[in-house]
Amino acid sequence: MELHASLDRRYRPEDVADLVLRALEGRLVRRERAVLERAAGRSSRVTGQFSSMPDDFARPVGGARQVAAANRLFGRSSEVDADDADRLLAFAARTGRAVGWAPDRTDFLRDRLNRQARDAAGMDLSKRQYNRRFRVLRRLAAKAGTLAAEQDKRRMLMVGVAGFASDIPLERFLADPDAACFVAYYTARRKLRREFSLSGRENPFDEIAEVLFDRCRAGGDWWMIAQVRAAPDVLERLTERERGLLLGRWSAVMRHAAERLGRTWRPGSDRETMIVRRGDDSSTWNTVATAYNAARAGWLACLQSLGALELLDAACPGKAMRLMAADLAFWHRGTGGDVDPATMVWALLPPPWQVLDGTASCTRAEVEEVCRMAGLDPERSGWTAPAATRGVAAFRPTPELVHGVTVADPVWASLLRRAGAFSGRPVKAELAGDAAHGLAAGVVLSDLPVRDDAPE
Repeated sequence: MELHASLDRRYRPEDVADLVLRALEGRLVRRERAVLERAAGRSSRVTGQFSSMPDDFARPVGGARQVAAANRLFGRSSEVDADDADRLLAFAARTGRAVGWAPDRTDFLRDRLNRQARDAAGMDLSKRQYNRRFRVLRRLAAKAGTLAAEQDKRRMLMVGVAGFASDIPLERFLADPDAACFVAYYTARRKLRREFSLSGRENPFDEIAEVLFDRCRAGGDWWMIAQVRAAPDVLERLTERERGLLLGRWSAVMRHAAERLGRTWRPGSDRETMIVRRGDDSSTWNTVATAYNAARAGWLACLQSLGALELLDAACPGKAMRLMAADLAFWHRGTGGDVDPATMVWALLPPPWQVLDGTASCTRAEVEEVCRMAGLDPERSGWTAPAATRGVAAFRPTPELVHGVTVADPVWASLLRRAGAFSGRPVKAELAGDAAHGLAAGVVLSDLPVRDDAPE
């Protein structure tokens, strides 16, 4: 079912709304249908238009090529799930027995067998043939490690933007159409790309999500809804056992994400400004930080629903700030802005990975004191309690974005993306003229900062 498949992809809310309309055909009252049509009427199916933005998140490439190379070199025809990192490594270990190779002995200089050892093992291979086999196994093991890391990163990405939506089984999804439609549309809203703007992100709970949510009030699958929306009006409908289970899930993700943040953080990075510097892996950091903050918010919401926020008195890990592009920070300062108060709090508190692994202490009282220093309400801002609920947002058509910049037309957006515009890198020479023509024609709709040395 396409609506269920959208949970693990990045469909525009308009396209999901169109799927919802068809899924609930004949079950909507006039007002509900009218609200849904505000978005569905702009779907690709209805308008016949396309979007230049991918409708899926990047997926890690499996090890099929490495498996084929190993089979060819060893004269085998073994079948293996090349998208499973553990099975890839197990395949490498089995295949490597023929040449005395093991996953923990992959160093090309130190771990290869010499001529005498190969003869003693009964290997009738020349040095060149042995080296070729050693290299292919080494690459296969390395691919398994890379694949596992990239799959974990994608998992963090999905948790950060959609909670546990991708874990919802198809059978459960189909069993409650109303809850399923809310989950699909609400997560589509959560997955919207960030815009290059000084204003914050709008509430994903818009007027269409509200209509779909209201349809669930009579008796929806609240456990399924809670996988993507850990809000009081959802958690209060769960049993205490269900809230405890959800607390455990969020806690596990929070700790895992914090541990990965600790491995990603570079000591030379600037915690006081969080501006990207050369050498920072901002993509991984921001992906995992988003997952950590989402898990932390879910964890706090579950603690509150269980009446257990007093646990923060002993240990209250803080939020993790995203790394910011230097041009956005420059723009912010140019409009009279200063460092975000939340960044100030983050900089003054111990890193969350140190709090969670016990190497640093951070209590609720300490967080409250730092928040007051930064001019923040520790509870309403989400540092010591779930953040305050925001008002229902009005539906807004999904903008066509190129690295966060709104472009009027998907064709121009495709060209500007290929040219490398707004990417922070030099524009490709062969497309520079076309890109300049489009920019001069006014295809960019976003407000952008103006350089001081720009001609008037």
